[in-house]
Amino acid sequence: MLSILILLLGVLCLVFGANFLVDGASVIAKKFNIPNIVIGLTIVAFGTSAPELVVNVISAVEGHSAITLGNVIGSNIINILIILGITSIIYPLHVSKNTIKYEIPISIVAAILALFFSNDIFLGKTANVLTRIDSWILLLFFAFFLIYNTYLVITNKEESQLVVKNYSVPVAILVTVAGFLLLVYGGKAIVNSAVELARNFGISERIISLTIVSLGTSLPELATSIVAAFKKNADIAIGNVVGSNIFNIFFILGVSGAISPIAIPENSNLDLIVNVLASILLLIFVSKEKILKRVHGIAFVGVYCVYLFLMFTLK
Repeated sequence: MLSILILLLGVLCLVFGANFLVDGASVIAKKFNIPNIVIGLTIVAFGTSAPELVVNVISAVEGHSAITLGNVIGSNIINILIILGITSIIYPLHVSKNTIKYEIPISIVAAILALFFSNDIFLGKTANVLTRIDSWILLLFFAFFLIYNTYLVITNKEESQLVVKNYSVPVAILVTVAGFLLLVYGGKAIVNSAVELARNFGISERIISLTIVSLGTSLPELATSIVAAFKKNADIAIGNVVGSNIFNIFFILGVSGAISPIAIPENSNLDLIVNVLASILLLIFVSKEKILKRVHGIAFVGVYCVYLFLMFTLK
């Protein structure tokens, strides 16, 4: 029970820490007249993925490879099968042409690369390891993705709107520092409690990270998407989820592997393959009518239930 409470506390710290960091850093950036485009592509983008990034960096430094890989792949699977699944059941989601034509295919490429780099049978490695070279290649792809996003924003004629808190600079600095400290504490609490839970219940770190840890770090996106769906204002939900999935593999997994090579846990191919299939299913569902319907959402949730069954069966 103590480990579960610490994990929940860690999740809360991550959520509040990410919000504080984004709020404080955005105010500071605006005070220095940094364009909204730059703030959106850096501070805001980082803030939304800060929970996954912090958990992964800490687990990479402490040598918990199963948590490092499981958090990224689990978050990506949950993003599509659960977040988009539940959101589209509440209210059908419209998807933009660019997302179908470019971003979903890029997310499929990212998922395939994660599967490819994690298997020795493809690369002739002595063991299934995501090496530093693999990780730097992922970061190179992330650089190209960032250039693509920058191009999209710059070619958009309208200046993006950015609402920031009415903080003074000293308060903004304090809020930013507080957010950073909460992220670090929350990340360490989640990693340590996940390891403890795995030991106490005899469940692998891989399964803990793919389920509890991934769901915890994805809670902000889940809550935001559900609220938006109830308000019938979820048109950009797919774009945000797909962008997050690309960011998770290219940047977060890339940074984690650059810090320390990631040993791929046994049975991880199931997770990596489901990650690829989820993105392919999304493309199939939305390519014709540019909308994710309720029936698609039900199918996503059903696939996730089958995946959970297989995960615990093959553990």
